[in-house]
Amino acid sequence: MPEKILDIAELDVVYLSYDEPQCEEFWADLLNKVPWAKRVHGVHGSDNAHRAVGEKSETERFILVDGDNTVDPNFFNQQLAITSETENATFRWRGYNVINGLLYGNGGLSSWTKKFVSTMNSHENSDPDSDEGQIEFCFGGSHGRYMPMHNCYSTSHPNGSALHSWRAGFREGVKMSLDRGKKVPNPEFKSTMVQQNLNNLCVWMSVGSDVEHGLWAIYGAREGCHKLTHTNWDFVNTRDFKWLNKYWEEQEYNSWNEERLLENIHKIGNQLKNTLELDITLLDKEASSFFKKQMKRENNFKLMTSEQEVYRKLND
Repeated sequence: MPEKILDIAELDVVYLSYDEPQCEEFWADLLNKVPWAKRVHGVHGSDNAHRAVGEKSETERFILVDGDNTVDPNFFNQQLAITSETENATFRWRGYNVINGLLYGNGGLSSWTKKFVSTMNSHENSDPDSDEGQIEFCFGGSHGRYMPMHNCYSTSHPNGSALHSWRAGFREGVKMSLDRGKKVPNPEFKSTMVQQNLNNLCVWMSVGSDVEHGLWAIYGAREGCHKLTHTNWDFVNTRDFKWLNKYWEEQEYNSWNEERLLENIHKIGNQLKNTLELDITLLDKEASSFFKKQMKRENNFKLMTSEQEVYRKLND
């Protein structure tokens, strides 16, 4: 097919929320920017939720906004160049994380097709005998192409409560400690993991003490990694928010004061440094704030050409 230019503003925008403490506030903010936005709320299971989003959309390709996101209105002035190779591809832009300043696909805006989400079978609907798709979406081959986009048009606020901050950190701590959905033997961990994932993992474990509930994200990331690498726990539970919420309650984390939280952050951190040789620390409030400001400065630039023009050159 010849290249087709799509205006983002012509696509349906669907807001996907579950139990985020600020979801109503962020939904109102999105409606102010995109009055035609639609919403799906409270669907359990990532695969089921994305299918519901696809059913809600009236356009074949749509934009997905997560429930803890605020969106830069400039995004709706952008265009997508669709070719035969990317007709059914999923595009994901980078998102800025307020806890630790990371800028990557987690929490970023994305664009899917109704055709893809109706047949993808991931997470709770994945093949139990396959490592792929258990706690992540599958891409490549029959799963469709994945297009990571460079620019950032949204801010992720996963620290709406202590629980949500811990849950966000825990999930990333597990996912970034897996190699294509598989556990890695501890002696091979540092040499096997994708370097960028390892870098992001260490940031999740080190940065964020300057924001509300940020220490819980740090603890969650350390606990998730530790639980995966030091126990026989079934990491598939990472995809289940109900399981995670119940685990939080069973551990009685709500009763922890900051002293106890810090004690356990250091305890798990020392074990991870000894067994996995991770380059982690606990930055104080001033250092965390400084780190995030530097991250913003390094990433604060505009591309002179479109993102897809860059991909065309890379793939030629």
